[in-house]
Amino acid sequence: MPKFIVHGGKRLEGTVRPNGNKNAALPMLAATLLTDEDVFLENVPRIKDVLTLMNLLEVLGAETEWVGPNEVRVRAANVGMTQLDAGAAARIRASILLAGPMLARAGGMVLPPPGGDVIGRRRVDTHFLALKKLGARVVEDDNVWRLEADGLVGTNMFLDEPSVTATENAVMAASMAKGETVIRNAAAEPHVQDLCHMLVKMGAGIEGIGTGTLRIQGRERLGGCRTRITADHIEIGSFIGLAAVTRSAITIEDAALEHLDSTLIGFGRLGVHMEPRGNDLFVDGTKEMNVSLDMGGHISKVDDGPWPAFPADLTSIALVTATQANGTILVHEKMFESRMFFADKLVGMGARLVLCDPHRVLVIGPSRLHGAIVESPDIRAGMALLIAALGAEGRSEIFNVGQIERGYERIDERLRALGADIRRADSRGEAEDTEDAARRAASRPSA
Repeated sequence: MPKFIVHGGKRLEGTVRPNGNKNAALPMLAATLLTDEDVFLENVPRIKDVLTLMNLLEVLGAETEWVGPNEVRVRAANVGMTQLDAGAAARIRASILLAGPMLARAGGMVLPPPGGDVIGRRRVDTHFLALKKLGARVVEDDNVWRLEADGLVGTNMFLDEPSVTATENAVMAASMAKGETVIRNAAAEPHVQDLCHMLVKMGAGIEGIGTGTLRIQGRERLGGCRTRITADHIEIGSFIGLAAVTRSAITIEDAALEHLDSTLIGFGRLGVHMEPRGNDLFVDGTKEMNVSLDMGGHISKVDDGPWPAFPADLTSIALVTATQANGTILVHEKMFESRMFFADKLVGMGARLVLCDPHRVLVIGPSRLHGAIVESPDIRAGMALLIAALGAEGRSEIFNVGQIERGYERIDERLRALGADIRRADSRGEAEDTEDAARRAASRPSA
């Protein structure tokens, strides 16, 4: 089992450029199934989840290739109704994003349950309710979903929750449905916006991008396009936490500042010093961090919510950052009931915190962290533990790093460029090649 060996307590310095948004790359790859023409995606993160989804596209009949270090070409000229292998679908949560495009393009598919991080119950009901509104038939049979449609028809729908992936599935299907579709209570995250802009380039008519109401004019045919994926605001938030916990001065290039309002508010509440500089963000972790109390001296909190609120994927990073700030703060993750369970690993590293319930953690800082042997439970908790190890005194070993690498490309190499003492090793401690390891990881199932 690969691991990271980290010698922490070192200040980092330099400039880092975030990769393209993982959560945009996955639905945009799925959307390539909507056309038989070439689609070129730029700024694609070369990570396990992307490689896995590309493999699934090939199973469905598409051609995929890397035409540059971070550029992918997909041509889905010969796509037919197909049953995905259960093991293949279980490798990645985003396998469910194939439902909308395959209904629109091929009239359906047989889809096993998707995989993904074990961070709590993750409903799929909203996906199928939306697709049924467009005219799809969904039958659960022997632990698979049989999806069929004689032709999708535009409709007016209200999503029972602003689910990101359900919104993406509905938008992709509606882009080739007959007539107009209105989606209310739609998700509006940056990755949803990226997908919508791509579909517009392919010929779809979409109004309301970035809002909770999307109006889609379906097309009988969509064409190819070339589009660029926006910088990952979750990776940017992770680098903010990295600078704060390691007491480092780091510049984040091309920081997609237009998507950072709630992120800057949340980390600002923890006392992190940040300064926009043109298109970049300078994070000065060398300055003391003091938690901002609410008016009247009340304990403040960092809590997540649907966009444009603080992103749920950054609550793990906020939690580890809070361990190094002066003061007490509540971190409230409202969406998933298991995401905060990694807090006990931080306690084992010396953090002072109380897991109040599955959603809330009270953090009393600052605390002196020390190295430990830990295992990454999911992408974001794994990154939070890696940040903790880099800020801790002594040696840490982080196992199950394939989880981290599902979301962060060549993270060990990029951290070393900032001065971190980190290396990737196999279970015996022998060094591994990161790119070879990523290719191997793409063929293995994940939790």
